[in-house]
Amino acid sequence: MSEGNGSARGGRGGGSAGEAAAAASRLTARDLTLAYEDRTVVDGLDLDIPHGAVTVVVGPNACGKSTLLRALGRLLKPRRGAVLLDGTDLARLPTRMIARSVGLLPQSPVAPEAITVADLVSRGRQPHQHWWQQWSEADERAVAEAMDRTDVTQLADRAVDELSGGQRQRVWIAMALAQETDLLLLDEPTTYLDIAHQVEVLDLIRQLNHDRGRTVVAVLHDLNQAARYADHLVAMKQGRVVAQGRPTAVVTAHLVRDVFGLESVVVPDPVTGSPLVVPGRPWQAPGTAAAAPGSE
Repeated sequence: MSEGNGSARGGRGGGSAGEAAAAASRLTARDLTLAYEDRTVVDGLDLDIPHGAVTVVVGPNACGKSTLLRALGRLLKPRRGAVLLDGTDLARLPTRMIARSVGLLPQSPVAPEAITVADLVSRGRQPHQHWWQQWSEADERAVAEAMDRTDVTQLADRAVDELSGGQRQRVWIAMALAQETDLLLLDEPTTYLDIAHQVEVLDLIRQLNHDRGRTVVAVLHDLNQAARYADHLVAMKQGRVVAQGRPTAVVTAHLVRDVFGLESVVVPDPVTGSPLVVPGRPWQAPGTAAAAPGSE
């Protein structure tokens, strides 16, 4: 098992754009401490986000995953340490410059009342606007492509607050894609989505990484999805990085027990070969005989 701040890079078998480019890192955290008033959430964390790869952050609730992502997107000022973009502290960079390089989709974003889907997705282009050029063919193309990729084109004229939770989530992802940043931070992007749309979104993330070379950092709750889609997996517990590296090196029964408090068996995914976490036997009433696999 690769525990501590392991140096392994990449993830899924067969090679990827992430594995080829993961030696460098544009986005890093150094001695990062994050807090809300008197409550420290992340403490002394060091992290290098592999360039050109899909990094997925996992961990139990309240371990600091989302707080870390907010700091990486400069939505939260560090109590100590710094987040660096191309070696420069985010706090020193102009907001517009950051917005052209780093896109962030936070948890449970709130849309302005009565705004349409097309208008909300178009707001992803604001960092690219200038007083002398408010809209361009490039903006139009980026918005149309983002809506098509997330399957919300048919919803263009609908009000966002009239949509289902899953539809709204896809619209927010479309806005983040329309921003066309090299670094994309996604906090639980599969929230509210059924399993088919979860897979569609995660496949889209992999496709963006492969076709466009985008560096993606996503927070996911589903450890099996994280292991399947990540090039680089970061496991957090109590505000610290417990393990990081290739999913095959990180996801073990020992780590699942240590980080999540769950007894499990880890086996190869029959489709991808990535680690597949199978929880221990479910609770049964005393005296109930366990059914054999495949029996009725």
